[in-house]
Amino acid sequence: MKKTFLLAGLLILSFALPAQTPTYLDDTKPIEERIEDALSRMTMDEKVAMCHAQSKFGSAGVPRLGIPENWMTDGPHGIRPEVLWDEWNQAGWTNDSCIAFPALTCLAATWNREMSALYGKSIGEEARYRNKNVLLGPGVNIYRTPLNGRNFEYMGEDPHLAAELVVPYIRGVQSNGVAACVKHFALNNQEVDRHTVDVNLSDRALYEIYLPAFKAAVRQGNAWAIMGAYNLYRGQHACHNRRLLNDILRDEWQFDGVVVSDWGGVYDTRQAAYNGLDMEFGTGTNGLTENSANAYDAYFLAKPYLDKLQSGEIATATLDAKVRNILRLTFRTTMNKNRPFGSFGTSEHAQAGRTIAQEGIVLLQNDNNTLPIDPNKTKKIAVIGENAIRMMTVGGGSSSLKAKYEISPLKGLQDRLGAQVEVRYARGYTGEISDGYNGVSTKQHIRDRRSADELTAEAIKVAREADFVIFFGGLNKEKHQDCEGDDRKQLGLPYNQDSLITALAKVNKNIAVVIISGNAVSMPWRKEVPAILQGWYLGTEAGNALAAVLTGDINPSGKLPFTFGEKLTDYGAHATGSYPGQGEVTYKEDIFVGYRWFEKHKIKPLFAFGHGLSYTTFSYGKAVVSAKTMTRDDTITVHIPVRNTGNRVGKEVVQLYIGDIKSSVPRPEKELKGFEKIELQAGEEKLIGFTIDKEDLSFFDEEKHAYIAESGKFKIFIGSSSSDIRSTVDIELK
Repeated sequence: MKKTFLLAGLLILSFALPAQTPTYLDDTKPIEERIEDALSRMTMDEKVAMCHAQSKFGSAGVPRLGIPENWMTDGPHGIRPEVLWDEWNQAGWTNDSCIAFPALTCLAATWNREMSALYGKSIGEEARYRNKNVLLGPGVNIYRTPLNGRNFEYMGEDPHLAAELVVPYIRGVQSNGVAACVKHFALNNQEVDRHTVDVNLSDRALYEIYLPAFKAAVRQGNAWAIMGAYNLYRGQHACHNRRLLNDILRDEWQFDGVVVSDWGGVYDTRQAAYNGLDMEFGTGTNGLTENSANAYDAYFLAKPYLDKLQSGEIATATLDAKVRNILRLTFRTTMNKNRPFGSFGTSEHAQAGRTIAQEGIVLLQNDNNTLPIDPNKTKKIAVIGENAIRMMTVGGGSSSLKAKYEISPLKGLQDRLGAQVEVRYARGYTGEISDGYNGVSTKQHIRDRRSADELTAEAIKVAREADFVIFFGGLNKEKHQDCEGDDRKQLGLPYNQDSLITALAKVNKNIAVVIISGNAVSMPWRKEVPAILQGWYLGTEAGNALAAVLTGDINPSGKLPFTFGEKLTDYGAHATGSYPGQGEVTYKEDIFVGYRWFEKHKIKPLFAFGHGLSYTTFSYGKAVVSAKTMTRDDTITVHIPVRNTGNRVGKEVVQLYIGDIKSSVPRPEKELKGFEKIELQAGEEKLIGFTIDKEDLSFFDEEKHAYIAESGKFKIFIGSSSSDIRSTVDIELK
């Protein structure tokens, strides 16, 4: 190759330079052979460089061998905007505005595997187009307390539901040649003291409640990456925890992907070397906002690791094991020549997000068929509440997005109703108002300096003069609400919303309350309002999705993925005094999380796990089993007819639970073991079938370190929610 230089505009010199053509690897060989080939050609310095970040979201490749860098992007609800190389501040791109998909609580509320597959495929296409090869999501940590500020990023309280929905999400993402990085492994169930809290719990609770979704992600979803958690487990940080990463993830589950640290989650070189971590990110930062100056050489898996390798203090086998996993990631993603190109910010992705949102919206209460709104009978609608206009895609932590656009609930209703219905808006209340997050501006100017009394008076006046009132309230993505890094302070609604709802209901009985949140809230006004809708954080198409359900264009079919309690002490973590803990927390409620706790202690929930109404009705027939007895090698099928008894098409989630009538260990009254979402035309009936095997009857035996099923009688429950059981049948395991 020749370089030519012009000197002072007069003299031209030309001379040869050494060839810089990379020594490419043979891409015709199987991946494992290519890994060993690459490994044999790499220097120790090159290997170590691959094990730690070289920028906020990137890690080194080996240009000499044609091995590209790895580039991560935050999810799991959309592709994070580009930041500067070594700063959280925005890079200032004008073409990185993504489609914001609904938060994962909404996806879980769809109870629909097809929606999960659509979600994964769509967000994977967005990541691929932006040339990211690792999507940092989905999150599947279990909903232990409704105060966890990060619950909105997870898939609810039940391990079976989360396990069933995480698998198609992963497959959808990875079909684009982008690795799904399932997080946060494991026991990241609170944001309070998240870097220092040490979690203790029984092996039974670990294996029955907190691990199944991760196991499904690895064994069924074939996830290519796992992210460690911030917290400690049994005295070791989760990002280099011998039991979690070596014993369980690698040895028991045979995970062959890459383990990535959460940003700032690494604390020790030796533990990071030996205890299963492959790639270190974010050291010197709190993982969210603050960070020290560029210090990548000082990362625990950078120069300190190299020094210990060269001195023989740490075995070089640890390094080769990490690099094999990283190379496997690279060959599956950036070096896969059949990788599709992806697409970004498209109308198809926006429609996918809207479809998921509409399927996840939950109709909690609908007395006297208050909903849907009939535009032909309603001339004036009052829309009240800050959440009717507030942008929800910005803020909340690492899932904050720069969305291409976001339709507010107010705009969605105005666009849907047009000139047919007069829509009047009143603020009603104000919360904290942030202008942006990590350099992404909301471009909203919604500050309101009026007093609470003035806002309330205006809202009451507008409500009194309307034919119908829709209140949009709930939480937001500010600190101590639904936000990474902080937990909530209370179960009740902030900003005096409870008293405002009561005041509105007194002046207009035709009122629907829409809660925008990723968490359960208490509802002391529940009996004062006829209709309640759980609206979640719905992303780019939020307002259009909500308007479609409120007006009946879409029949709601979402079901709650976690239990709504009336008060905090209804939940096991709070009733036992084991939240948040002082440096150390013991999960005293053990396996009795969510509805398991409510049923064990005969606590009536505000709204049960699996609950969700429709604008039509469904009747269930009698459940029939293929056999009354089974052996450990058998399976039994259960069939139940379900009919749409209303006058419009609708979707129902048929749920199957199993209870052990007599056991040698404490067991829940019943546990979710199957579900199917079906669509039925008016008057149509379908026969729904489930298959039950020994695994569905088993519990984790700590002494044997294995799942076992005891002989005896079991009860099968089939219904529309955990508290709405329509048919039961007994079987016996011999």
